[in-house]
This record gives sequence, structure tokens and C-alpha cells, in this order.
Amino acid sequence: MPELPEVETVRRGLQPYLEGEELAKVTLNRADLRFPFPERMADRLEGARILSLSRRAKFLVAETDRNEKLVMHLGMSGRFTIHDPDIPVQQNPGEFAHAQATNPRHDHVEFLTGKGVRIVFNDPRRFGYMQMFGEADGDPFVEVGPEPLSNAFSGESLYEAFRGKKSPVKTALLDQHVVAGLGNIYVCEALFMAGISPNRLAGNVSRKKCDVLAQCVRGVLERAIQAGGSTLKDYAHTDGALGYFQHSFKVYGREGEACSACTKPVLRKVQSGRSTFFCSHCQR
Repeated sequence: MPELPEVETVRRGLQPYLEGEELAKVTLNRADLRFPFPERMADRLEGARILSLSRRAKFLVAETDRNEKLVMHLGMSGRFTIHDPDIPVQQNPGEFAHAQATNPRHDHVEFLTGKGVRIVFNDPRRFGYMQMFGEADGDPFVEVGPEPLSNAFSGESLYEAFRGKKSPVKTALLDQHVVAGLGNIYVCEALFMAGISPNRLAGNVSRKKCDVLAQCVRGVLERAIQAGGSTLKDYAHTDGALGYFQHSFKVYGREGEACSACTKPVLRKVQSGRSTFFCSHCQR
């Protein structure tokens, strides 16, 4: 499932085409994705202007001039593509490889802007979803933790969130109440960079180690965003290009391979139903 870097990469790709633009037409090609679409979703969006396109955790948030927010989740295979009649879709520079074209059978939502740009949401597995929230609905992210790339996230905030927790630090970092947007891939990588065993109890991580861990979380996310995210299975950027951060993985998906730091084999175990990759020598 796409994590924070992948969603941020998609947001940056969509922003120039959506932010400040009016939605001339919205087409829903089915009644639902993972959940039913919001009531009158197309009517509520058509003619509205997108004031901002932001990201919160693993969600895209489009705020309209009608005091409503369209919240979108990519699910496991959701993907936006941009069809600009004036500018051919081009591959981004850098370490990218062009993905295969999506199957039009799975084009479930289409946004047409006033400038004639068509933005299509394609989702073969239909695990993605879209919801709308008005002012009366309150903040849908009120219980979500701080953004790891924001000033609200620090070693101190992590230390306070971990205090008293008896769950493994790996599990605690995946808790969206603790920090927003982190998923399995980048937690494994950050823990390796910080030299912290995924088996250590969160409540036993010192304040000093929390400072190191917060820096490593921020660092691995920033590098992944620069690389366009990690391509695992269906994820792709809005122009069809694949992210290449997976070629920089230190431990994730490398079970049995030599650790890049000590040459001991990378280990794998299951925690809370998810695979954890780590080096027992480098991580304590």
C-alpha cells in the first residue's frame, strides 16, 4: 500500500493541474470503490474550485470553495493519471522507468478541469476510496498524529508518545495516532538507520534514541520523496513513471541477504501481521 512518500509524490504531480482550477465535470463510472461514493458527489464538485491540494498522513485532501473537502485514499492499487490536451505526458527526469498503461476498464472516477485537463483515478482492486467532509463534519484527522516532515514531529514528541507503551517500537511507529503516514517499508528502514531493534519495547526507547529515530524517520522519507517513492506492485506516479527508492532499501525485502553495514544476514519476522526486516547485529 502506498505510504507517505508515494502519496506526497502523487500530490506534487497533481497540484499544478488541480490547485486553483475549477472542476467542469466529474464522472463516476461506478457506484463505489472500497466504500460507496459520497451522496451527490459529482453534483457537489462540479463547478467548484479547488483552493488547495494537500496531504494528511496517507490521504490526499482537496479543499473546495464550497467549504467542503474531498479526501482521497489510493488504497493498494489506486493511481491518478493526467491527460493534458496541450502537453504530452512525459517521463520525469532522474531514476525512473516508465510504467505500462493502465486498463481503462478500471477508470472509476474522472475529473475534467475548466482548462480541459482530464484527471483519471484508476483502481483495479478498488481498495481506494473518496469521502467528502463539510464544516459541520469537523476535522476527519483530529486523532491522527503529527506529520513526520513537520515541525510538530521531533524526538521529544516521539518520546512522549512512546512513554508507557509496552508494544514493540515497530508496532508503535505504525500507529497513526503516534505519527502520521508511516507504513511498513519506511519504519523498517528508519529503525535500521537508527540502530534500534524492532523488538525493543517503545516505552524503553530513551529520549536520546528518540532524537536519533526522529531524524532517521525524516531522512528516509525525504530521500524516498526525492526518488519518487517506492514501486511495489501497482504504485506509479501521475505520469506513469515508477519510483525507484526500493533500489536503496537497506533491509526491507532483503531477507537472507548480507547487511550493508556488517555483512550479517538480514532477518525477517512477522509483527502484528506484517513482515519486519532487520539486522540483529546492527539493531539493538
